[in-house]
Formats: sequence, structure tokens, C-alpha cells
Amino acid sequence: MSAAYRYGDRERGKRLLEKGAAAPLASAARFFASQLAICDLPRMIELDVPWWNRKAALAVDRFLSARSEARVFEFGSGSSTVWLARRAAHVYSAEPHADWAEALERELAPYGNTDLLVRRLERGGGPFALSIAEAGGQFDLIVIDGRERAACFTQAIPFLKPDGLVLFDDSFRRRYRPAIEAAPLVETRYFGPAFAKPYPDHTSILRRKA
Repeated sequence: MSAAYRYGDRERGKRLLEKGAAAPLASAARFFASQLAICDLPRMIELDVPWWNRKAALAVDRFLSARSEARVFEFGSGSSTVWLARRAAHVYSAEPHADWAEALERELAPYGNTDLLVRRLERGGGPFALSIAEAGGQFDLIVIDGRERAACFTQAIPFLKPDGLVLFDDSFRRRYRPAIEAAPLVETRYFGPAFAKPYPDHTSILRRKA
């Protein structure tokens, strides 16, 4: 339960959460309700929001709504995994923590379209970064949102469909910039309000050059 909800006006908070869950993803009501779900996985799932920059999330939502057979690969699982499972035909999500994956599997069970790949994380990526090769094939969307992001990003590029997207969260961090800037992709950077975060954040969306 978020601190804002726990220590604030519980009834008012409950009404805001209910209103937000019933409102469209692009609405102010959904965004403001997400601020009562900071670091609160069940409430983020209830609100159907990923832990990304809001405009980037809306761009991905539009992209997936036009692709009923979308294949998604995600490095780093969480509320976004459930959010993606509700929008894609199949989601593979790599996760280095077995306990977290086990808890998340219970949330994903109703959708029947996800594979959680629990793989060891090493400096430079290791089996975690290489897990996209295990899944095989190409992907409409690849999400970089876990540990060792630069290594995962480099491993992922060959598996991106010609017209696919990469979402790279927290893309402003200096340690990620060399890999992003060296990639043969075009970057669109989003900065501003983020779902379930009390501060503005950066998320980038990248695609192949035309």
C-alpha cells in the first residue's frame, strides 16, 4: 500500500483509485490515481499502468492497439508485464529474482499469454541479457527496464522487427547513453510526468532508421 494512501484520507484515496481505474489511460484521473500507487504493485495492476513516463506509455498503448498479434519481450518484470499481457498476443519477460517472478506469475495466470524467464544476472548481462535469444524470433516491442540495461539493449537489437519499437526506461542515465547513441536506431525521448512516480522521468522509444 502506498504511503500516500496509508497515511492520508483513506476514503478519499479509495474514491480516487476507483475513479482512476474506471477512467481512460490518457485521462488525468488515471494519472493522479497512480500517484497513490507508488511502489505498490497490486494497486498499479488494478489501475492498469506501467511504471514509465506517461507520454511514452500512451505511445506504446497506441502502437499495440494496432497490432493484435504483437510479440513482446521485456527485460525486468513488474506491473508493466501485466499491462503488456492485457495488450499483446504474447509476452516474454526476463527476471533475475525467482521470488519476485513467483509472485508475479499469480497475477499473470488469468491471461495465459506470458512466459517468465528466470535467468541469472551477471555483470555485462550474462544469461539474463541472453534470454531474448532463447525466446527466439523477432518482436514488435522490446522493453528495456531491468538491470544491466546497456547489455540487454545491445543483445536485443537483432531481434527487433523492422517496424518494431524499443522502449528504454530511465534513458537519461549517463551509463546508458553510449549504448543508445551507438545503436542503429532513431530515438524519441520523453520527459515529464510518469505513472506511479512523484517526479518527472525520462523514457525513450527507439525504432529502426527508415
